[in-house]
Amino acid sequence: MQKLKILHMYPNMLDLYGDSGNMELISYRLKKRGYSSEITKYTIGDGAKTDFSSFDLIYLGGGADFEQQLLADDLLSCKDKIKKAYNEGVFMLMICGGYQLMGQYYKDSNDKKIPGLGLFDYYTVASTNKRERCIGNIVIEADIDGEKYKVIGFENHGGMTDNVKTPFGKVLFGNGNKFGSDTEGYTEKNVIATYLHGPLLSKNPKLADHIIEYCLSRGQGSPVKLPPINDELEEKCREVMFGRLLTDDKKK
Repeated sequence: MQKLKILHMYPNMLDLYGDSGNMELISYRLKKRGYSSEITKYTIGDGAKTDFSSFDLIYLGGGADFEQQLLADDLLSCKDKIKKAYNEGVFMLMICGGYQLMGQYYKDSNDKKIPGLGLFDYYTVASTNKRERCIGNIVIEADIDGEKYKVIGFENHGGMTDNVKTPFGKVLFGNGNKFGSDTEGYTEKNVIATYLHGPLLSKNPKLADHIIEYCLSRGQGSPVKLPPINDELEEKCREVMFGRLLTDDKKK
């Protein structure tokens, strides 16, 4: 039985709005298909003993400015290892603070510049007015396996992200990368970075399966297509939310 190896980075610090639930959801959907998972929790100081390239999925959740400052130096100490894993095709899922920390830098509301890993070209600057935040439900349209798919979540961020060359999706409702943005997040073949909390994957089962299929296919060396499972309840919940948020008078 194929096992998916997951590195969950800083789960004790990056867990806003139930972000750790994303890894529980991955494990659940794997188990329903007869696969298993092994989740390694990474904390500050684990860099020297961690082989990032040995994992199928690297995950960072969201955290506030204080937590980002605390872990920034430790993350930078792992830069070469993480970059190697990324270049070798390990899938990377980053939410909010994790998204910001993989860019060039994050400048917080106190004008303090926190260096990012510099893995991607984007950068983030927060308003000096701490009350200016992108908060609320958000719906984007993303390309998942060649099909348009509505991704729903919850955003709460003061940071405004610029210089995003390949966004995750088009904003249908909400803000996105910055106030009134047309686009949200960042993506590559083996990368999804987004401001969507929720947790993200429980609200978007097709997105969860997309990540699982990528990881299993890469590990096996040949395409893997997951058998369907019963997502009737999830889809009904999604339709209710779309009905509330995507009426003509609320669409962008």
